[in-house]
Amino acid sequence: MTIDLHIHSSASDGKFSVQEILNEAKVRGIIFLSITNHDNISGQTQAITEAKKANIHYISGVELNVTFANQKYKDCKAFSLDFLGYQFNPNNQALQNKLALMTHYRQERATKILQNLNTEFEKENIPPLTEEDLHRIEETVEGSLGRPHIADYLIKKKIVTNRQEAFDKYLIKGDVPKYPLHLEEASKLIRDAGGKLVLAHPSDACGTSLQPITQMPQEQTKIIQEIMIYYIDGIECWHPSHTPKTTNHYVKFAKEHNLLMTGGSDCHQKPISMGTVKVPNWTIDQFH
Repeated sequence: MTIDLHIHSSASDGKFSVQEILNEAKVRGIIFLSITNHDNISGQTQAITEAKKANIHYISGVELNVTFANQKYKDCKAFSLDFLGYQFNPNNQALQNKLALMTHYRQERATKILQNLNTEFEKENIPPLTEEDLHRIEETVEGSLGRPHIADYLIKKKIVTNRQEAFDKYLIKGDVPKYPLHLEEASKLIRDAGGKLVLAHPSDACGTSLQPITQMPQEQTKIIQEIMIYYIDGIECWHPSHTPKTTNHYVKFAKEHNLLMTGGSDCHQKPISMGTVKVPNWTIDQFH
């Protein structure tokens, strides 16, 4: 019995459609599943319907990028954390409206990023990106537009050779802040839609996590207890970036504080890693 509650589809930055994910899940024996796209729930109704046909237990999912700032940490400078929403009603109007607003903001943000890139390109005598270039980038995106899509376009234009170079040379310097969704609002949105909010990959050294504040899981859980615990319902304990020691620490913490424990592959189909993170079968019972 295999469980995966953290998968991305082509509606955000994955490669597979909803149907392709469900087909692959069937092949891999995944019986409990959630697709958790970035700030996007457009495929949830389809996933619920098709999963039922495939005899896969499916719960609605989304991964929200939250702006976190506290006077105790990083001199109160804002940074990003990811939170997973589960079991919400995908037809909830307030949630749909907020995500639509965030999608619109992503478009505006992309325009501003391209303007910043053009400032750098001018210094290097590189032809500027135009509105037509932005349209071509948007054509490659099935869901939420983000910096990785811009990076891929820079590769296509032969301005850089890979994503890392795109970020190192241009996209970090030319970044524009993401939509300022705060934890209190994210929690209310998901809970009001009947769902539960889970802190995603809290100790991911290569991703959006508490690592910029501290690499020690003991210190991370102290932050969660002091600042976040009122707004969350669970923690993603099992994740490819977590060591067994880290996972054990978070499981112990979650049990002590009566929090949900979730896990998944965080698969974007690059490569296909669905079902490769071993999540205990008993986690299913938490969602009944």
